[in-house]
Amino acid sequence: MSTESTTEEATSGFNIHPMDQFEVHPLFGDGAIHWYTPTNVTLWMALAVLAAFLLLVVGSRGRAMVPSRSQSVAEMTYGFVRKMIEDITGKEGLKYFPHIMTAFLFILFANLLGLLPYSFSTTSHIAVTGVLAATVFISVTVLGFVLNGPSFIKLFWVSSAPMALRPVLFLIELISYFVRPVSHSIRLGGNLMAGHAVVKVFAGFAGALGIGAVIPITAIVAVYGLELLVAFIQAYVFTILTVVYLNDALHPSH
Repeated sequence: MSTESTTEEATSGFNIHPMDQFEVHPLFGDGAIHWYTPTNVTLWMALAVLAAFLLLVVGSRGRAMVPSRSQSVAEMTYGFVRKMIEDITGKEGLKYFPHIMTAFLFILFANLLGLLPYSFSTTSHIAVTGVLAATVFISVTVLGFVLNGPSFIKLFWVSSAPMALRPVLFLIELISYFVRPVSHSIRLGGNLMAGHAVVKVFAGFAGALGIGAVIPITAIVAVYGLELLVAFIQAYVFTILTVVYLNDALHPSH
């Protein structure tokens, strides 16, 4: 882009950079970012953990017979995730409830906090969602072999298919299994990134149009409402897929 066009954009106010909001910056100073450097990603992930702690520990500490609002929300969330696990995996899956509940709340609060003005959406980064998905994939795979031994391979062997097709289906099932962490992470990160980028674009239009920005502002409100729904849906989708994968480890022959 030429210097003249850049100057014109700055003058007119029509200067939209929707991907700037996803840049990682150190919290202190402007130096290089290393693995130990506190960044905006670190801050907002820590806030998501803190929010989960406040809901489950602080919000329900009274354990009153007539629950407060925070205790009611904590109990409903607890019951929702527990029922999800029990419906899909049976009683066997409940021993893994703490891990699944933690993942659900972290993703949910990270999604919701990312909707605040001047915040940072950590779950829009594939680096974050990739680690979450890889953790699920590795733990479920290891658990499958620990619980079932070599018979865990039955998960990929379609015994109901004709014998001639079984080797081909075995290869397809094996490939689709190893693609799981990729789709698991991109589904979450891609949806969050796309929604935030759209909101930023409409906000740029609203800023450029000034008092005539009725349509962009209306679009921002609509998209923001949709993003609020997406924040819940994507946390649910990630969690229910985790439970489905766990069920494969517990019952590979099903």
